[in-house]
Amino acid sequence: MKIAPVIAEMRRRADRIHLILVHTGQHYDEAMSDGFFADLDIPRPDINLEVGSASHAEQTARIMLAFEKVLLTEQPDWVIVVGDVNSTMAATIVAAKLLIKVAHVEAGLRSHDRTMPEEINRLVTDALADLLLTPSRDADENLLREGIAPPKIRFVGNVMIDTLFHNLKRAEKSDVLNRFQLKAKKFCAMTLHRPSNVDDKATLAGILNALDVVLERMPVVFPVHPRTRARLAEFGLIVQLEKQDNLFLTEPLGYLDFLHLYSNSRLVLTDSGGIQEETTALGIPCLTLRHNTERPITINEGTNRLVGNHPETIRQAAIQALDYPPTSVKVPELWDGHAAERIVDAIEEASQL
Repeated sequence: MKIAPVIAEMRRRADRIHLILVHTGQHYDEAMSDGFFADLDIPRPDINLEVGSASHAEQTARIMLAFEKVLLTEQPDWVIVVGDVNSTMAATIVAAKLLIKVAHVEAGLRSHDRTMPEEINRLVTDALADLLLTPSRDADENLLREGIAPPKIRFVGNVMIDTLFHNLKRAEKSDVLNRFQLKAKKFCAMTLHRPSNVDDKATLAGILNALDVVLERMPVVFPVHPRTRARLAEFGLIVQLEKQDNLFLTEPLGYLDFLHLYSNSRLVLTDSGGIQEETTALGIPCLTLRHNTERPITINEGTNRLVGNHPETIRQAAIQALDYPPTSVKVPELWDGHAAERIVDAIEEASQL
C-alpha cells in the first residue's frame, strides 16, 4: 500500500527513472501477497527473494544475504525502502555497507517502545538512510532529536493516503457488505495480529470477550490474519468464536474488499499501524489495541484512541466511541493524496547533489 503510488509515479517518469522492484517474500502468505499486488495494480516483482517465515534474526539474515547479491548485480544509484518491517532494515544495512544511497519512505515514526521489533527496524533504518521522507511534522522532530542532519529530512506527507484516495471509488465495486448482509455505518470492523495481543491465550481471550458490548449493538466483521488464526486454533478459541452471534470470522480480505469494509464501518478496532491513519483520513472512530503508537498525530488530530488490551478498558472505549462519534475531524497536513509526487521529486533532487 505504501509502495504502490511511488511505483506509479516513477512509471510516469520512466524516461528518467529505471525501476527494479524487489519483493523479499517476508510476507509469505501467497493468497495475501498475490491479492495485494492485483488490487493495487503493482507490476509483478522483477526479483523475488522468497525468504519466507523465520525468527527475526534468521529472516533478517536471509534477506541480507539474498539482497546483497541483487545489489552487486544491479548496481543501483538508490535503494528505496518503506515502512518498518524486517525487510526495511535488512535492505538498508546491505545498501549502506555497499555505499549505495538509501531513501526511507515513512521515516521518523517512533513508538518509543523497544519491545516492538518494528521500533528497532525504524531506528536502524533512519540512522543509516541518506534521505528520510516523513509523513508528519512530529516525525521530523523525532529525527532532529536523534541528531539527523536537517538536509536529509524531507516532509512529504502520508503516502498511505495516496493509496486510500486513489482506491476509494474502485473499492465501491466490492460486494463485501452484501456478502455479510451488512448496512453501511451499522457494523464494526476488526483486525488483530500483533504478537503482544495474540500470542498469549489470556490476552487474546480477553480482547475477544470485550467485543460483547459491541456485539450487543451491531455485527463485528473480523478478517483473521494467518498468525491469529493459528493461535486461535492452538488455544482452543476458534470453535467458541464461530458460534458467537453477530461475529463474522473470515479469511484475510483483499485490499479493495477490506477498504470497502472499514470505510463503511461505524467503528474500527485494530492493532495495525496503517489503519490508524486511514480511519483518521476518513473520520472513522478507531480504537487501537496497543499501549503506544508510532502515529500520535492520529490521536492529536484524528479519530484514533489508544486503549491497550485490557478487556474493561476496551469495553468502555467502545461504548464511548459508539455513543459519541466525532462531529468534525482535522486531517493532518499534506495527507492530500499527492505524497508520492513529493517523494519522487525529493529523490530526483537528491540525485543531483
